[in-house]
Amino acid sequence: MTLEGISGLVAHYGYLVVFGSALIGSAGIPLPATELLIAAAVYAAHTHRLDVLMLAAGAALMAAVGGLIGFGLGKSLGAVTLARHGSTIGLGPSRLRLGQYLFLTHGGKIVFFIRFIAFLGPFGGLLAGVNRMPFVRFAIFNGFGGLTWAVCISAGGYLFGTFFASVGQPIGLAALVVTAAMAIAAFMYIHQRGAALQAKADAALQGQNVGG
Repeated sequence: MTLEGISGLVAHYGYLVVFGSALIGSAGIPLPATELLIAAAVYAAHTHRLDVLMLAAGAALMAAVGGLIGFGLGKSLGAVTLARHGSTIGLGPSRLRLGQYLFLTHGGKIVFFIRFIAFLGPFGGLLAGVNRMPFVRFAIFNGFGGLTWAVCISAGGYLFGTFFASVGQPIGLAALVVTAAMAIAAFMYIHQRGAALQAKADAALQGQNVGG
């Protein structure tokens, strides 16, 4: 989805599209939830037609609920079903191995941070369910993780939007170029880091059934 398309969705549907994407995206269906939340926060800074506190609170709640739904789906479907059909949502056998490896090495902490991991963000609940994480432990990390994600993304987008609107156009464009360059560098780093983690997971768990 293009930047214009994301901005258009936010302008037309407002809170509905942001909260819906946070819910569905956290339940295991990949959607541009982070991008929509950023766009909504920037839109709020420019137009004041959306409230950034409501954006953060609603997105946090929906992300937490979506994670719980994903957990239930992962636990009920099981590793075999996801290994067979998970590729339809981008969760093929290799990513299932990566998810198991991260849960084995980091435990509940991975649930807290997983929404910031581009290649696994939507699958935290599913992976926790498949890997039989205790429900109460998952619910705690999932709730705080969703809140942290929503607050950080909303605040970052709103502050950037406020800065861009307050400075002159040449400085604003320069800031946009610098931000874009930083985003590209971050994407490249995440991609390389993801490939390294995947190689470790494949080496450690190749040939094993995900989830035991």
